[in-house]
Amino acid sequence: MAVDCSTTASKAVIHDDAGRVVAQAARPLETRQPRAAWHEQDAEQWWVATRDAIAAAVGTLADPGAVRALCVTHQRESFVCLDADGRPLRSAILWLDGRAHQEIAALGSRRVHEVSGKPPDTTPAIYKLAWLARHEPDVLRDAVHVGDVQAYLARRLTGRWATCHASADTLGLFDLQHLDWSAELLELAGVRVEQLPELVAAGDEIGRVSPAVARSLGLPGPIPLVAGIGDGQAAGLGLGATVPGVAYLNLGTSMVLGVQSGEYRWDPAFRTLVGIRPGTYTLETVLNAAAYVATWCREQFGARGADGVAGAELEAAAAVLPIGAEGLLTLPYWNAAQTPHWDPLARGAVLGWHGRHTTAHFYRSILEGVGFELRLHLERLEEVTGRPIESIRVGGGGARSALWMRIITDITQRPVLVCAESEISAASWSPAFGRMCA
Repeated sequence: MAVDCSTTASKAVIHDDAGRVVAQAARPLETRQPRAAWHEQDAEQWWVATRDAIAAAVGTLADPGAVRALCVTHQRESFVCLDADGRPLRSAILWLDGRAHQEIAALGSRRVHEVSGKPPDTTPAIYKLAWLARHEPDVLRDAVHVGDVQAYLARRLTGRWATCHASADTLGLFDLQHLDWSAELLELAGVRVEQLPELVAAGDEIGRVSPAVARSLGLPGPIPLVAGIGDGQAAGLGLGATVPGVAYLNLGTSMVLGVQSGEYRWDPAFRTLVGIRPGTYTLETVLNAAAYVATWCREQFGARGADGVAGAELEAAAAVLPIGAEGLLTLPYWNAAQTPHWDPLARGAVLGWHGRHTTAHFYRSILEGVGFELRLHLERLEEVTGRPIESIRVGGGGARSALWMRIITDITQRPVLVCAESEISAASWSPAFGRMCA
């Protein structure tokens, strides 16, 4: 069983030995925006949504005892601060939160980029932790635990405060070349090493789900919790983007494009993470507002259908418009600009309005704007690495839009393959993870 605790929902997917999905369930997560550019969640809901999704999926099985192991992947860079009893001291701060632009300007440097692999940007937690140290010092001082989503769920499931290297490094506190917490970066963030989770290699056992928790999940007894990796790398594994010339594209709330590297590289053209396989690195480009902007447009300007989904008519109307949205151009920086600009203060813009334009033109221009950002990312990544990207494999909610896939294919001029499995990050874990460990 794999769980993907992402930005919008926690999803549990159960596979058989051949990798076929035999059961799945999801429970939504609510994101709050108490101020402009702030994005927070109640970490307790990470647990409630995960517990309920697992229980719902297990409840459809004829034999719940057939579930032999559990693995968690999750939204990266998001973090929570806990007291000694594991209670959150404040709301969790998410990866797309943009409150720390002053800390990015003050602390972001080539040295931080070189050690962590992360360009100074809104996503790494290091700058938001520094913001806490400055604005809410009591929280960071009193926190017994500071960690990522996997560490929090591992503690709830097994009682152990631990996470995987390929989850921990996204916090921006990690020395990528030595696969350990960096004292230099911890000092910048104001975090103590004893607050951070233990580090476990991908595929190793974190611990066994406690008997009481197993019962609440509908399982007859404890099972192993296997250390998982971040949802972006997990999507790359699920899509089979582990060979040269093949990139994975996770078109969800954000847009993440990734390739694998056998050597450590750092450059503004990408951010560097622990790789899918031991001894490798993942090079990723990112735009923090992809489906986020498309969904915003549908909800703000689209009609709500009988199924409760807003904006279906915008998708249909945009599909019959000419390429280029008749001169309307959208710069999709609703949550700052990432690759290759890394500008936390950049904001979206729409250019070229005239009286013929409709909301459908606006919607199409958003999809096209994200597509042009992707082309920019591709070309810069190829230029720096010297390796061509010959095909793109796509997963995530945005991949369900045939219009968006056609736009991306036209703009990038690359073969784009869409995965039939909807939950790629979770779906990758059962057979593929077993092969990786072997």
